[in-house]
Amino acid sequence: MAAPTIHVSGQYDIAGQRIFGPIDLTLHAGQWTCLLGQSGVGKSTLLRLIAGLDCVGAFSGTITTTDGPTHNGQISLMAQSDLLLPWLSVLENIVIGNRLRGTEPDFARAEELIAKVGLTAYRNEKPAALSGGMRQRAALARTLMEDRPVALLDEPFSALDAGTRADMQDLAADVLKGKTVLLVTHDPAEAVRLGHQITVLTPDAAIQWQPPATEPIRDQYAAETTACQAALLDHLRRDK
Repeated sequence: MAAPTIHVSGQYDIAGQRIFGPIDLTLHAGQWTCLLGQSGVGKSTLLRLIAGLDCVGAFSGTITTTDGPTHNGQISLMAQSDLLLPWLSVLENIVIGNRLRGTEPDFARAEELIAKVGLTAYRNEKPAALSGGMRQRAALARTLMEDRPVALLDEPFSALDAGTRADMQDLAADVLKGKTVLLVTHDPAEAVRLGHQITVLTPDAAIQWQPPATEPIRDQYAAETTACQAALLDHLRRDK
């Protein structure tokens, strides 16, 4: 399946209170859209709406794609919580999608992803034996294992130290190349490094922030990258 373009237009309310909108946002096919904004503005809610999941409030508007409903077997989702099943091993958690669908897992691919997230020595361990960062890496491997045209990632690197975070960003960018990706993040540096498109969600709009002209993954030390990061951080601080 080819990666679709996704268009979101509308507003979201909870108990009659406007959370965000009206917004107009396009997630371009085969590109990373990095979504930032203040806590509580509805970034995770927007991600859940695109995934076709139930939300507490009401969305008034449309979510359309170039090839039909995105939740029709096209999406892989990584939530803020790792959602690992505690009675399964790391390997079993990573292939859980195949198990639920009744299909044979590609164990060679699963083992490769386990190695790439640095968990080979823990492949047979249960989640309780892992640190928070290790659990997040296992959840990332499970999401990458799904190999769907659309990937929705909600702060997927937040529990990782700086070095591991950069490594996992590199891995995700490589495995998800050509996919339509929405990354929710609080980190301007992460957004500038990874995003083809950078969007700041506010209560009133989805504002497009101009990324550097270079292609992701960007050199984090390049002058245009650091300048964009600094300006974006300043904007987010003033937007409180």
